[in-house]
Amino acid sequence: MLLGDENSPIAVLGVGNVLLSDEGFGVRVVQHLMKYYDFTPPIRLIDGGTLGWDLLNFLQGVEKLIIVDAIDGKAIPGTFFVLKNEEVKAYFKRKVSGHEAGIQEVLAWFELFGKPIKEVTVIGVQPQSLETGLELTPLIKKLLPKAVDEVIKRLKEWGVEVEKRNQPRELGTWELL
Repeated sequence: MLLGDENSPIAVLGVGNVLLSDEGFGVRVVQHLMKYYDFTPPIRLIDGGTLGWDLLNFLQGVEKLIIVDAIDGKAIPGTFFVLKNEEVKAYFKRKVSGHEAGIQEVLAWFELFGKPIKEVTVIGVQPQSLETGLELTPLIKKLLPKAVDEVIKRLKEWGVEVEKRNQPRELGTWELL
């Protein structure tokens, strides 16, 4: 699902599998942003799920990208991560999960074809559980506001105005919150 301006040079991409509890963290953060905030100028808010290579279609023309995800940083559950630019490249050089491999390949494709995404930030948490389940664990759910705040902080650094909505936006069949 994409909300906002599909031609915006700024995108927030939430990735992960919502069927595996904490693995869905990135999608939950982006859905929270979709539901409760407006952005000026309009940006791309992308629920990327586990799309992998299909993300190419959503990221064409993006110059500044925030990826929100559950991160295997070999840390204790609940550890919060913010990686920027070269740190992102170093992280994705390791063997990673299926959807992260897809992101790594997509970012490499843009570089290879001379259209690199100029600024990339990854915001994430070390998951507590990857067991089958639609809910985030309580530990990881408590970190959702921190991730939302970090995304908003980065967007403001990029000149985006962020406004909390008076009424939540209905997301229809995409609603998971």
